[in-house]
Amino acid sequence: MKNKSIIILAAGAGTRMKSTTPKVLHKISGKPMLYYSIKEALELSDDVTVVLYHQAQRVQEEMEKYFENINYVIQDHENYPGTGGAVMNIIPKYEKVLVLNGDMPLIQADELKKFEVDATIVMSVLELDNADGYGRVIIENGEVKKIVEQKDANESELAVTTANAGIYQFCSKFLLESLPKLSNDNAQKEYYITDLVEMAINQGLGLKPLTVNEENFKGVNSKLDLSEAEVIHQNRIKREFLKQGVIMRLPDTIYIEEGVQIEGESILENGVTLLGNSKIINSHIKTNTVVEDAILIDSDAGPMARVRPGSEIKDTHLGNFVETKKAKLTGVKAGHLTYLGDCEIDEGTNIGCGTITCNYDGVNKYKTIIGKNVFVGSDTQFVAPVNIEDDVIIGAGSTVTGDVKTGELYITRAKAKKIDGYFYKHFDKAGK
Repeated sequence: MKNKSIIILAAGAGTRMKSTTPKVLHKISGKPMLYYSIKEALELSDDVTVVLYHQAQRVQEEMEKYFENINYVIQDHENYPGTGGAVMNIIPKYEKVLVLNGDMPLIQADELKKFEVDATIVMSVLELDNADGYGRVIIENGEVKKIVEQKDANESELAVTTANAGIYQFCSKFLLESLPKLSNDNAQKEYYITDLVEMAINQGLGLKPLTVNEENFKGVNSKLDLSEAEVIHQNRIKREFLKQGVIMRLPDTIYIEEGVQIEGESILENGVTLLGNSKIINSHIKTNTVVEDAILIDSDAGPMARVRPGSEIKDTHLGNFVETKKAKLTGVKAGHLTYLGDCEIDEGTNIGCGTITCNYDGVNKYKTIIGKNVFVGSDTQFVAPVNIEDDVIIGAGSTVTGDVKTGELYITRAKAKKIDGYFYKHFDKAGK
């Protein structure tokens, strides 16, 4: 449906968010709100314009991490404030232009496709049980006849439960001809896009209402709105994975960011957190485990493990309180209380409790390489860079500071010493 232009309004400061972060950059499921508006818009159009003003450079730079070929326009806020001013001086590529809001992160392309209606203006409306707080839309014979703000509505208009949802599709010719006629003769001295609706009505042009899903068109204006929208978005993500065959224990306790991939019959236990671009394939992620920008294939992790960015885990068991970072593990067992960072460990190797790779000397990071069928005793430290070849035993409590050859036993341990009766020099026989 690449037959219409799309303008996304993202110029506002969002003062009700009470934050120095621009409103549209507040995140839902790991991505800025504006990301979702652009993503869905690109499903419909190759002519997408984002209107910026507040911290414009910051917003643009953030969006350029995700998208190319987006048009960015800075609103002339000083001379033309308001939603009407935001769409001035934009020349649409197509005969129709859809105007979206950057603070509606739950919008979906399938819903936007419904705007394919033959009318000068297609206006989104909500059919509510109670429209208190919304502008009312008066509809007669299937046409929009009037928009009235709540404060200006009479008694009969207040009884109307059809509300303005805030998204419009315009005939581009009408939009370009009408924008210069907008006036800021109002209390706020702003140019309003809703005034275009009144112009069209006065000209007897066709205005069609389009009833839309309230959830999809939920605007975010506060931290409370943000949290409510994220719950909805999280439920959407998890619902899709459940349909694909993922097993989830207590889904409401699980957090999955946008961009995570899960394949096969994977299992997510309660309290699991999956972040960034993690990929989980036929793996079991146990209670309260965090996986961030990592890959797990035919593996299990947790409970309470942490798989950090750059880790590639295959055919491996990571037990409780095991942490990895930039670790490439294949066919490894690391049962508990272990840190494996900047390392490669091959199949058949067992990592004892309390083992760590000392990968940082205060200036640079170094790599630990451990081969196949290596048995690492508990409480071992590998001071990188070290290379442990195949078929090696590392004695418990060792500090490994150099390479170990195939078949060797490596052990660093002080000679045991016993002093008879030493206890009683400090304590009496009652242990006091």
